[in-house]
Amino acid sequence: MTFVIIGGDAAGMSAASRARRNSPDLEIIVLEKTEDVSYSACGMPYNLADPDRDINELVVRQASVFRQKQNIDLRLGHCAEAVDPAKKTVSGRKAGGEAFEIPYDQLLIATGAAPVIPPISGADLPGVVGLKTLDDGRRIKGILARGDIRSAVIVGMGYIGLEMAEAFSERGVRVHLVKPRPELLPWMHEKLSAVVLEELQRNQAGVHAGQEVREIRQTPDGLKVVCSDMELDPQIVLFAVGVRANSEIARDAGLNLGPHGEIAVDRSLRTSDPDIFAAGDCADAYHVVSGQKVWVPLALRANRAGRAVGDVVTGKPVELQGVAGTAVFKVFDLEIARTGLSVKEAASAGFDPVDQVIFASNRAHSHPGASRVGVHIVGDRASGRLLGMQMVGKDGVAHRIDAPAVALHAGMSVADFLECDLAYAPPFGPTWDPMLVAAEQLIKKLK
Repeated sequence: MTFVIIGGDAAGMSAASRARRNSPDLEIIVLEKTEDVSYSACGMPYNLADPDRDINELVVRQASVFRQKQNIDLRLGHCAEAVDPAKKTVSGRKAGGEAFEIPYDQLLIATGAAPVIPPISGADLPGVVGLKTLDDGRRIKGILARGDIRSAVIVGMGYIGLEMAEAFSERGVRVHLVKPRPELLPWMHEKLSAVVLEELQRNQAGVHAGQEVREIRQTPDGLKVVCSDMELDPQIVLFAVGVRANSEIARDAGLNLGPHGEIAVDRSLRTSDPDIFAAGDCADAYHVVSGQKVWVPLALRANRAGRAVGDVVTGKPVELQGVAGTAVFKVFDLEIARTGLSVKEAASAGFDPVDQVIFASNRAHSHPGASRVGVHIVGDRASGRLLGMQMVGKDGVAHRIDAPAVALHAGMSVADFLECDLAYAPPFGPTWDPMLVAAEQLIKKLK
């Protein structure tokens, strides 16, 4: 049997490695259009913040390791352009332009996602960049290495945009964040979002919400970004308005897509063709709270889904439970985390959401270094079920969010979560953890 994989990063190489472990004799061919495989894309903002770090440090495993130690036929510089489900072939072109066609028995599409670059004048100018691939990171690293970058405009205020605000600032670059919508983080409760805004302003980042970028022009000193009613003069512009699934090859093959253009898969990662799988940022998932299909392009899901495909194609049935949308990121000294549904998402999913916001100490009140943690908790009025949680704080947020994430996977109620036996010691938290305080306050509203 021949197992062909399109895409050589998280999902693709996880699938290849798992399939090889399960089946030493399986023919495994991986087609990767770039020269990079198996790297930590999530680490790029932190690498870019340090001029002395080599971007190639982010490579987790070299191509030679997959080839020599795992006997995986990894073909770099091979851009897959079309899938023919009837003939069961993948066709495309090598880096030098030579065409290829490869037959498959089982196929995995793991093409990931690409940054959204709005169709505005000047978006293709030198110095206008996105950040998704290692080559994107190399390009930005090279621009910063010139030493003449004084100011940066980041279009968008999502995870990557906010992480890059810190990275640019660490390099001595003045940062301006621009977005057309008025909210800083639309999925986050406004009281917690206000804490993030305060942290950005404390670090001299310009925050310009409600400003639409109309045009980018080249100037003798760099670039001019023309917005709704203001102009900025950076030397680099980063688009961080989100990503889109690289699903064109699946669409053209007649496979079913989801509402955002991602590839639709079942719990075993099969597409609408039983011999074609999809995993990673190009594919959808089920949400463990709502049970609905969602598109949540995050690293753990990509690796887990790839591993599951490796099992399924080698005869080991797997059905993934789904995702809770758990995420955490850092903005200067703040940790920001979420899991589950926001109030708006919960209402859209058919729940009757009730929410509560509290601020509490992250450590025992008498312990040195204590600071505030903001917690937003959401529950369902009818069932009392825990639906989601968000947190912001300077310390102790990143790992706290794992507790409600597990509770969501278990389908726990808010009352059940309140009874959880969480660890306590003064350096790490108060006797009543802020999450438990939030749960107790929410129960009063649910009753």
